[in-house]
Amino acid sequence: MKRLADHMLRALELESAELSVLLTGDAEIHELNRVHRGKDQPTDVLAFALEEVDAGPEDLPFRVLGDVVISLDTAGRQARERRHPLLDEVRFLLAHGLLHLVGFDHQTDAQEAEMDAETRRLVEAAGGQIRPPKASPTKKKR
Repeated sequence: MKRLADHMLRALELESAELSVLLTGDAEIHELNRVHRGKDQPTDVLAFALEEVDAGPEDLPFRVLGDVVISLDTAGRQARERRHPLLDEVRFLLAHGLLHLVGFDHQTDAQEAEMDAETRRLVEAAGGQIRPPKASPTKKKR
């Protein structure tokens, strides 16, 4: 996980940054999602920024980004549904969470397109690729 994060941070030109990654299950992420977002359900990834984007103590030799929390239970289900390895799903979720920590969002179509392109770039920087999902009539494509 550290190696994946290091590759992504380098791609963002954030070599001097601190990032915490928690790999957990649905029960814990469900509680975090309920408490912090008011959503009473598990999710795949949450990001908790510890600083405002481009803010922070000037005397620190590094930038403290925050925490990315990934549910391996949900990631495993999504990997099976999308017919790719769990590592590919975790790599995608790490990139997605990290981008939220540095100020990306996907509230509009334009933001979503920009975030998708940047996610692809980070996933590739970490040695992966985003493949088109296999046909599944009930699942939304990413």
